[in-house]
Amino acid sequence: MKAAPKPCTQCGVLVRDGTARCAAHTAAAWGDAHRESRHARGYGSAWDRLRGQIMRRDGGLCRCDDCEREGTILPAHEVDHKVGKAEWKRLHGTLDGVDDPRNLRAINRGCHSHKTTNEARAARGLQPLPRPAPGQGGAKRLGGPAPR
Repeated sequence: MKAAPKPCTQCGVLVRDGTARCAAHTAAAWGDAHRESRHARGYGSAWDRLRGQIMRRDGGLCRCDDCEREGTILPAHEVDHKVGKAEWKRLHGTLDGVDDPRNLRAINRGCHSHKTTNEARAARGLQPLPRPAPGQGGAKRLGGPAPR
């Protein structure tokens, strides 16, 4: 029996081949087909153990610069490299030491998204976006000028 058409999980276009995404939104179209596995990128079982240690150390609370400065208390969902892997390699010529606990902190998902967005904007020579209100999620826009 043929599966009933379902909307693409990304855009809502009806998909008739039984998959969850239309041709424009397959893994290959998004570039994920060429992405290395999480283990190859340094996020294997050793990372899982280290992540747990950092989450316990930081009490499961966000320790991003904005939350620390403003005294905001948000739950942490992820672990962040204070100095990201690409920047670390640029500065040190190697990734040795990038996973040192002093370079890691627990971070809220929205705060992490905002930090990553602003790092990408800085790499493009763009101004950082203002921080969204706590609980409003991370920054969504990567390109264009910062709003006034």
